Amino acid sequence: MISRLQLIDQIKQKKSFLCVGLDTDIEKIPAFLKEYPDPIFEFNKRIIDATHDLCVSYKPNAAFYESRGIKGLQSLIDTCKYLPKDCLNIIDAKRGDIGNTSDMYAKAFFNEEATGMGFDAITLSPYMGNDSVKPYLAYPGKWVILLALTSSVGSKDFQYLTTEQGFLYESVIKKANMWGGADRIMFVVGATKSTEFTNIRKYAPDNFLLVPGVGAQGGSLADVCQYGMTKDCGLIVNASRSIIYASNGEDFAEAARAEALNIQQQMQVELEKAGVI
Repeated sequence: MISRLQLIDQIKQKKSFLCVGLDTDIEKIPAFLKEYPDPIFEFNKRIIDATHDLCVSYKPNAAFYESRGIKGLQSLIDTCKYLPKDCLNIIDAKRGDIGNTSDMYAKAFFNEEATGMGFDAITLSPYMGNDSVKPYLAYPGKWVILLALTSSVGSKDFQYLTTEQGFLYESVIKKANMWGGADRIMFVVGATKSTEFTNIRKYAPDNFLLVPGVGAQGGSLADVCQYGMTKDCGLIVNASRSIIYASNGEDFAEAARAEALNIQQQMQVELEKAGVI
């Protein structure tokens, strides 16, 4: 398990706040990998080996594994076991249910003895309130990462609805921080919403923010850092397709490393500018 202090230490050591998203699609990986017993795991393993010194987090997206049935689940289990222990390992599952169902989801992704998977953190939809989140917080040291303000076009459908507490996404942040502190709760905020980060920091001054949308989705790393970075960095910026599919040839791992290195170097500049390192 990775604590807040350990995460901050990793950011300073690696001069990076990069999360590599393992959204591994069997249709997009290099053809030569199909000869391996588990092409998905072989792909992930090589990506991890090529990038682990440049990032502080990995984030497999559960859908890419669950869609392949038993084979996919085994790939996810093997990937989870292979992930570096000094990185924050996130399962991007976006679960959101209550009672015994949440208990079982938490067990599935957090209880390594039961399922073979012991992720450090999970993404959740907070729509059903505190009883859909607290079963995960019952696992000491584990993180929950709640959807707050996403990059999707559909974010306007609900997240900007006005409540007595402001926009709905503001209400989510304020309420969630009553369930646990900045050492247990993070929020997902899309990189394309960079100008909103200043507002978000009013309600989540110390929480880490998981930020998708830089790169392939058009978000600006510089803008995210300008509006969202804290004295401890406070950001984990995810890149998936731009790294893992940098090449579909036999050099895919080397190409992934080159792209990760490019992002890490940009991050180092931002960390130095902000006085974090």
